[in-house]
Amino acid sequence: MTRARIRSVLALPVLAAFGVLLFWGFYGLPDFGHFHGAYGTLINRVAVPERHTTNAVAAVVFDYRGFDTLGEEFILFGAAVGVMLLLRKGDEGEPPTARVRSEQVQLVGAVMIGVTILIGLWLVAFGYVTPGGGFQGGVVVAGALLLVFLTAGYRPWQRLTKKHALDPLESLGVGSFVAIGIAGLIASGPFLHNFIAPGRTGTLTSGGTIALLNWATALAVAAANLVLYTEFLEHYVAPLFDKGPR
Repeated sequence: MTRARIRSVLALPVLAAFGVLLFWGFYGLPDFGHFHGAYGTLINRVAVPERHTTNAVAAVVFDYRGFDTLGEEFILFGAAVGVMLLLRKGDEGEPPTARVRSEQVQLVGAVMIGVTILIGLWLVAFGYVTPGGGFQGGVVVAGALLLVFLTAGYRPWQRLTKKHALDPLESLGVGSFVAIGIAGLIASGPFLHNFIAPGRTGTLTSGGTIALLNWATALAVAAANLVLYTEFLEHYVAPLFDKGPR
């Protein structure tokens, strides 16, 4: 019996056990629209009157549970730094010159880059008014810039995503989150105290400091994802281009 066959035979009972546990967990969930959690009910009742944000999730993430979100920011920051330490090369050679030659792909890609960036910025800007937020919008913006590699090639991507510029941007996003928290202390409140007037419900001026924390998160998430893309492409994709036709 080959090694692959042995692994497959051993994997079957393990996957079956996990499948049973997964089905058991889903079977015990309440029906859609019948959630009876006290915390969720309380947030739905107080988020709009207190913070004037129509997205209760954003009110939780950037206000009621803002300190936990700060921890998540540092987790992402640490993960990106760890990847850089593992993959970053000490000696960087010339970037590969392989590029996308299809004019149709370049045209569609150029259009989609602008459209995707716009969608990402919209998700960030309106993240506490409609579904969205800094995390989601930051990922979309980073994905839009990744389209540069997919539609133009590696060299334009490397010129756009300079590591010495991305690293400070990620630090700026995380640092801004902390700075806003400290500003709450200066305003005679607890750390991350919402010290700005909540504004008018349903507008971009609502939520107080939620908007600022939202943009700080978007900056940190977008920069961290771009750092990860850059390191993975440099480590795994660039060598393939170096070996292939120029």
